[in-house]
Parts: sequence; C-alpha cells; structure tokens
Amino acid sequence: MARSAFIFWALASTALLLSSASHRRGQRYLTLLVWIVCLVVAGQAAAQPNAEPNDAIPTFADDIAPLVFSRCSTCHRPGEVGPFPLLTYEDVRRRARQIAEVTASRFMPPWKPIPNFGGPFARSRRLSDAEVSLFARWEEAGAPAGDLNQVPVMPEWPVGWQLGTPDVVVTMPESYTVSADAPDTFRNFVLPLNIDGTKYVAGLEFRPDNPRVAHHANLRIDRTESSSQLDAQDQTPGYEGPISPNAQYPEGHFLGWTPGQLPPLAEPGMAWRLEPGSDLVIQLHMQSTGRAESIQASVGLFFTDEPPQRTPVMVRLGRQNIDIPPGDSRYIIQDRFELPVDVELVGVQPHAHFRATEINGYATYPDGRRESLIRISDWDFNWQGVYRYETRPVLPKGTTVSMEYVYDNSAANPRNPDDPPRRVLFGQFSNDEMGDLWLQVLTRDENDRETLFNTIMPKVLNEDVVGYESALIADPDNPVLRRDTALLYMGLNRTASAIRHYSRSLELDPSSATARYNLAILLAEQGSLDEAVEHLQLAIERRPNYGAAHNNLGAILLSMGRTTEAIPSLDRAVALDLDNAVARNNLGSALSSVGRSNDALPHFRQALVLDPTMADAHHNLANALETLGDLAGAVEHQRAALELVPRAIAPMTSLAWILATTGNVELRDPSEAVILGEEAARLTDRQNVRVLDALAAAYAAAGQFDQAATTQGVAVGLAEELGARTAAAELRRRLAMYQRREPYVGQ
Repeated sequence: MARSAFIFWALASTALLLSSASHRRGQRYLTLLVWIVCLVVAGQAAAQPNAEPNDAIPTFADDIAPLVFSRCSTCHRPGEVGPFPLLTYEDVRRRARQIAEVTASRFMPPWKPIPNFGGPFARSRRLSDAEVSLFARWEEAGAPAGDLNQVPVMPEWPVGWQLGTPDVVVTMPESYTVSADAPDTFRNFVLPLNIDGTKYVAGLEFRPDNPRVAHHANLRIDRTESSSQLDAQDQTPGYEGPISPNAQYPEGHFLGWTPGQLPPLAEPGMAWRLEPGSDLVIQLHMQSTGRAESIQASVGLFFTDEPPQRTPVMVRLGRQNIDIPPGDSRYIIQDRFELPVDVELVGVQPHAHFRATEINGYATYPDGRRESLIRISDWDFNWQGVYRYETRPVLPKGTTVSMEYVYDNSAANPRNPDDPPRRVLFGQFSNDEMGDLWLQVLTRDENDRETLFNTIMPKVLNEDVVGYESALIADPDNPVLRRDTALLYMGLNRTASAIRHYSRSLELDPSSATARYNLAILLAEQGSLDEAVEHLQLAIERRPNYGAAHNNLGAILLSMGRTTEAIPSLDRAVALDLDNAVARNNLGSALSSVGRSNDALPHFRQALVLDPTMADAHHNLANALETLGDLAGAVEHQRAALELVPRAIAPMTSLAWILATTGNVELRDPSEAVILGEEAARLTDRQNVRVLDALAAAYAAAGQFDQAATTQGVAVGLAEELGARTAAAELRRRLAMYQRREPYVGQ
C-alpha cells in the first residue's frame, strides 16, 4: 500500500474505532494508531528530498561556477590583479573555505557601500545575502563538483586593453622597485603627454605591468612644469610626498583605478579636453609582496572627435583642520554646502586614510527631507573607489549636501598604523589623515555650471589654504609647499599673500620658472611692470621654450609702449604654440600698433578660428580693417564683439565712431551712433576722451550741434588735464567744426 494511502486509512480507522468501541478501548486504539502514523510520516520525510531550493546542496557546475565567473574571475585570472586564478573547479575547490570566509566577512569581492544608503551604484560587485550563503553551504557540503560537463562556458575576457586599442599609450619612463620589506608605498610618477594639438578624451585605462604590486592609483593632469620639476629633484623614479596642486583632475572628472574597476568610455558629449604640453601624473599606492619587485605602469588614452557638450563640476566637501588626539576612538569631521542651482548627481568618491571608520554623505532637500547619498560603515583605506549612480539623483537648488566622517585613533583600531597611537594632523601622507567627499554633478546648462563652479571654488581653495598653511608651520623652508600655497592664494585673488609666498619660495629655490612666471603675473596686476618683466625674462632664461612666459612678456611690454621689444617675444610665443589664440591676438595688436595692419590680419583671423568667442580679437580685427579702409568688415566685427560682450566700451565706441563719421551712406547711421555713444559715456561716467569724441561726432551727424560742441568741449578739457597735447589739438579742430554746425566725415 502506498504511504499516503496508508496514512489516510489509519486516520479513517481511528474515527471509526472511536465511534464503535468503548471509550477506554477506543483510547488504546487511538494511541496505537497515532504512534503508527507518526512513524510513517517521519520515515516518509527522511526518505524524500526537500523540495525547497534553498536547502538543496549547491554544486560547482550548477551554482558556484556562474557566480565565480561573474564576480571573481574578472580579477582572479592570469594577467590581472588577483593573486591566484579562480577559473576551474580545482582552482575554486582548493580555496573553498577561504572563499566562504572572505565572502561572509564581505572582504571579497571588495565593495564597501552599504545597500539602501544611497545608490544603487552601477557595476556593483557586492554579493547578495543568498549568494554569500551559497558559498558557505557549498563549502560545508564538501565543495561538490556536480556534473562538470554542465559548467557554463567561461566568458571571453578581453586580452590586454579592456576598452579596445588606445589612441595614445604612455608608460612610466622607468620602472620603480618596491623592496621586499617595504611598508605601503605612495609615489607620484610624471608621464609627459606628447600630443599634437588639443584632444578630447573619452576614456582612460590604467594597466600596471605587475598587478601584484599595484594597489590603487589616482591620475591627474598637470598643464605646468610643477610636477616634472618635483620629479627631476628626486634621484629615483617619481617623487614622494604631496602631489602638486597644479596636478588636477580634468575639469569635472574623476580619474582613478582600483583592482576590478574599469571606468567606461564617457557618454557622447562628455569627453574632457587635453591640452598639448600637459603631463599625466600617477599617484600610485604600491604594496610589498615579500620580495623585491618592479612596476612600470602604462596608461591608454581614448580620443573622440566630439568636443564636450556638457562639463561636470566636482563639488568637494572636506576639512583640513583635522587634529585627532591619541586614543580618541570617535573623532568626527563634518562639512556641508548648499547647492545654488539644480544638479544631477553622477557619482561620488570618498577619501580618507587608515584611521577612518565610517563614511557618510547626505542630501537635505529644501523641504527638510534628508536622504543618504552613500554610507560605508567599515572604511578600508585599501579599498577606495568611485561610485556612479545607476539612476542619477536630482538635487534641486537649495539642497544641502553634507558629509560626516568618523575616525578611530585608539589602540583598539586594528588599522591604526601607530602603536601606541599618536596625535594625527591633516596631511597628504598616508600616515596623516584626510577627509574628502567628492560629488560629480551635472548642471542644466553652462550658465548654471559657471554659477556652481564659481560658488564652490572659493570654499575649496579656502579649505586648502588651511591645510597648506598648517604644513608650512611644520616645514617653513620647503620651497614646493611655498609655491603650492602661493598658487592657492592666487586662485583666491589674495594677491599680497601669493606674492609673499612666491617671493620666499624663490629665495629658497631660484630655479623655478613657474614660480617666476606666476609672480610676474601678480606683480603686473599690481602695476609693478618693470619687476614683472625682470621675472619673466629670468623664467625664459631658465626655460627657453616657455610659451606662456614669452606671450605675457610681450603683452606687458606692449602695454608699456615698448612695442618693438614686444614683437619678438610674441612671435616666439606663436611659434611655440600655433594654436594659442591669445598669443595670436597679442601679436596682431603689436603689429597693428606699428602700422603693420596687413601683417596683423592673419593673426587676428586665426585667433578667431581657434576661439570664435574672443571678443577682443573681433574688436582688434575690426580696427585693423578700418585702418585698411574695409569699413563694412570693421562694422561686422565690432558688432560681433558687442554680441559677445554687450557692455564692452571699446567696440561700442569704435562702432559709434564709424556709424557717425563714415561717408558710406549704406553704413552711416547717426541715430544708432548716438545710442551707442551715450551708453558708452554713461558706463565711463563721461570721463573717457575717446568715448566723448565719438559721442560728439554722433551728435553732430544727427544734427545736434549744440550737444556736440558741449560734449567735445569736455573731451578737450580732459585731454589737456592728461597732458595729451596732440590729441587735444585734434579735438579742438573738430570742436570748431561743430561750432560752425558742420559734422565730421572721415572715410
């Protein structure tokens, strides 16, 4: 009889006996039958496998292989950063217990953000609770293979460059050797980017030739010589210590690498601009393997022909007044920033050193609602990353983004590098502490981007000043720190402090061409032109092909009226960088001022090819065309300049002059000339001789001779006050015409 039928028969018989026998006898029969039923049910349960899939014994073929291939083998395969392969059943079986332990502790695969606190983040490596349980149950069951003929086909991973064939590959000039007993090593390596002309970068891939040594890397771009100078001062490859502030992330972009993380190519229209003469700086964290090993990393750059249409902004929160007492197990730093515009949150990058334990980022909306942007409750300096949102949160104007980091500087913190603990200050060395939360955001348009950038940058620079001034207290005679601090003050327009630090840095190290160049710019802004010229000449002496120094030297000499000296410098600046629109415009201005307008025209035109938004080049080209008799062309370019900068005095005045004085009836427009002249006079408080001369000519052209004479009389008086005798004589000649009720007509 089938077991189920027997159980049914037994239960039915029990009911029958209870109804037909005496009560006591029925009780005995009931006890016996219930005992029989229990035995049968127990036997049936033992004999039949449980149908619940969670209790089934997992096998490599059915359950473990798909998980390993998708989450482990990407790093644990030949040529990648995993210390051993996890590709075959034998590979995984030998390490079944280790895999179960590291996945249960969430040490592997490395993914620090906690679920449901921000995100979800793209390309997450975090295992679900069910997947962690699967590894544990497989190991407990003895790591059964299952039918190895049913193992899924192993993915075909790319060999070599993962994003395809790079357009440019740059490699560390020399390999660096990490000694067998070295602690974690942090070093900055400078790689010249020998590109011809401006490029637009859609992607970047970092590849260490020795993944065992490479732990993680941050990559930045230095458009100056600062990083290469620091590298040259160190006798071994690269240089140690803080990275130069001139080495920066490209505008609005993260550039970093961690094992198993490969940033995808940028979205269309989201590439970043790379200028010729730039250096790539790799800030590389290396770890010892127990034997001396060398590393020589390469970086592949992937270009696109599409210029950026949208440029992100990096909003950085953080504190640089960190001062953690020894033994403090819960030291907290906080920072916040109110967004002045609407943004989309693209990604987030937290950064701290060994003693940090908790990382929190929040958004508090204008209605008071607060949401988590990211939370890491077990921060590990060894596993830092950039986290990009699958669906970008929209943060409206008025939202406050904030951070709260917790540090443990006690002996109970196993990651504390000091035993016993010591006082810890802010610093860029790994044994110091830092606390930053970078938010990459997109604005609705360029105007909003500029508003956000101009709002956040003073906050960031002021915080950086706190950190660098603290570092100078400990190391006051460090010329590099002095230069870096000066650069920060320069960005804050705190000119006196910047000049003080640059001057001191040059006393300590007279060889820095960049320091001399920046000091010259600051001195020129203060009107100390002779000193500025001297420093620029010394910078060029130190670095003969310093194009920016040649350009600015020429521009300052031009402003001083030393035009014949300016032209060779500007010529050299253009020769060194044919795509420098500013140098082209300056050279054209110098040539025009010595009567060489024909020679100036191609430089102005090329400047506008390179930068069509350069209002000054439009104005200068218009003046050259006017000199050469092309008034229609002059009007066209003065109007273009005013379209770009509507309140610009010079093109407004020049256009008013042409419209008022031209003999070409098709161009002549006295009414518009009066409107332009009156606006220019208002903007200059009627204190500009050239503006008043143009306004008087406009009044005369419109038949308003009394106003013309009055205005011209004021212009004559101003010219005489300034000692401009020749100009005053010419102004008096036109004044006499207006008094005779005659307009002035030029070309």
